[in-house]
Amino acid sequence: MLVDLNGAGRKACPLCPEEKFKACYSHKLRRHLQNLHWKVYVEFEGQRMCICHLPCRQLKPSLSGDQSPGRLVAHYHCVVCSVTIARKTDMISHLKRHINKGETEASYTGGSDVPFEDPIPIGQAYEIMKELGTNVQLLPNHTTPQKSDTYFNRKMKTNRQLVFCSLAVLAEERNPLECLDAFGATGIMGLQWAKHLRNAVKVTINDINETCVKMIRENCHLNHIRVEGGRVPRHTDAAGDVEGVPIASVEVVKMDANVIMHLRPFDYIHLDPFGTAVNYLDAAFRNVRNLGIVSVTSTDTGSLYSKALNVTLRHYSCQIVRTEYYRELAGRMVVATVARAAARCNKGIEVLLAVAVEHFVLVVVRVLRGPTQADESAKKIRQLIHCQWCEERVFLKVGSMVEENLYRQLPCNCHGSMPGKTAVELGPLWAGPLFNTGFLRRMLSAAVRHSMDDIQALVKTLICESECTTLKSFSTHGHSLHSSQVECGVVIKTLQKAEEATSGDQSGKRKMTEESGNVMKKVKPDTSLEHPPFYYSIHRHSIRGMNMPKLNKFLQYLTEAGFRVSRTHFDPTGVRTDATLAQFKAILTKYSVPTYTTSQTGSLGLSTEEGGRKVE
Repeated sequence: MLVDLNGAGRKACPLCPEEKFKACYSHKLRRHLQNLHWKVYVEFEGQRMCICHLPCRQLKPSLSGDQSPGRLVAHYHCVVCSVTIARKTDMISHLKRHINKGETEASYTGGSDVPFEDPIPIGQAYEIMKELGTNVQLLPNHTTPQKSDTYFNRKMKTNRQLVFCSLAVLAEERNPLECLDAFGATGIMGLQWAKHLRNAVKVTINDINETCVKMIRENCHLNHIRVEGGRVPRHTDAAGDVEGVPIASVEVVKMDANVIMHLRPFDYIHLDPFGTAVNYLDAAFRNVRNLGIVSVTSTDTGSLYSKALNVTLRHYSCQIVRTEYYRELAGRMVVATVARAAARCNKGIEVLLAVAVEHFVLVVVRVLRGPTQADESAKKIRQLIHCQWCEERVFLKVGSMVEENLYRQLPCNCHGSMPGKTAVELGPLWAGPLFNTGFLRRMLSAAVRHSMDDIQALVKTLICESECTTLKSFSTHGHSLHSSQVECGVVIKTLQKAEEATSGDQSGKRKMTEESGNVMKKVKPDTSLEHPPFYYSIHRHSIRGMNMPKLNKFLQYLTEAGFRVSRTHFDPTGVRTDATLAQFKAILTKYSVPTYTTSQTGSLGLSTEEGGRKVE
């Protein structure tokens, strides 16, 4: 079925390049197919995978510095996921893993006679995925970056929507906005920017891999977006003109991320490499414009979450241990690294949001140009002292004098009651706020405007966390039409949409724009309004033999006691409060009820009834 052997004339082998096996007559081609390709097949579910010699798979260049192209190797194509594997035994083991997972259906139907470098027609070897109204083509093995040049992770949808909302907020301040997606992969993020923000942004999608660049261009034409830069197929443009005028334009660049950020200035830069982004921070702050935004996504959870301490010290120059607040510790560690990189370029930062959910840490900062701003940001990088017994923590006080006993700064008395060293010094970490309330409120407005229902609950939690308040009190502030927001040390007058529609001429006079350029006055940031650092887990500090109150009730008890309190997105059981650990435990003990065992048979029913009333 690979080739018609009954016709006349010379025919080429469909599984070998022309320079390796020249075209020949049918009897010789039949012998070649039987002795080379068919003889070493791998059978699976009634289908046979023949060995392939086409340039689908190349060995990577050697680590000795040889820049010559990789050597072509013979390989098999998996009939389930289309991954290319060189050895027959490895392919058999790979198929067994598919069987163990219950994946026995052949889903790869990409039989094409064109070489791998040429674009494959849509629907043959690519999977079409739609997210936020944007279509992208995906290779069948797009989830394994080690085996595929293009990579796409469906679980990063939250990250992409948060980045989009932050860009939409910045696009309201300056227009047009030059933004860069430094690691395009499939180009899904940059295509969403261009498709929804249209003329408000000038999108540049960059990737150093040739396969990714071709994939990005194909995805641009799939979404009727004009491609700028590089060679563009004329036939695709003609097809796009038949359906209509391109809705936007995107510049696709094949270049190293550090090089393009050194060469050109941008207003918005997003860094999302596969792992850590520390190697690209210096280049990102080199040419970013004043009051621009740099967003950094880090997925190296092993070093961020204290699983590989040597890698943490190497990448972030930070000493940490595993704590109950390890997610916020990771966020503050990334922000400190970003602040040091900005300070080297005589720039300061203001943290707009720092999110650590699922398997990534997202940090979005606004760039403030000038050595004075750089010095102010550097002052917020401090050491943290952490008690290993009770997990109390506090940032070390700023001062040039050496203190005799650092344990005095801790609110706990563990050092006096325990022998030896009871605390460790962690850091350097970012000691300033992690959220900007005004920016988050505008992000929530952008999420509602673009119908991003998935992240609205998360953004609301971030707003409550930035104000250190509960969700109930947040909902009462949402009805105000005019509000003042403090961003970058200035008060910005904004205009918000009322929730209830008005009738007559009043509804026509109200506009859905934000006057971000209307600076009213300079203000001095009030440190008392900043949210308290870190949080306590209610389950980590529960009392043995006692039933804890519900988390929402416990937040109410802390508020009644006079403390600022809120929930945190870092931990669903965490409580962010300005109370010390001793005060936290005292209130938790006060409102906990004893756990009754089955040995108390005489008063079991009555005790359970009374305990339930106390919890309520």
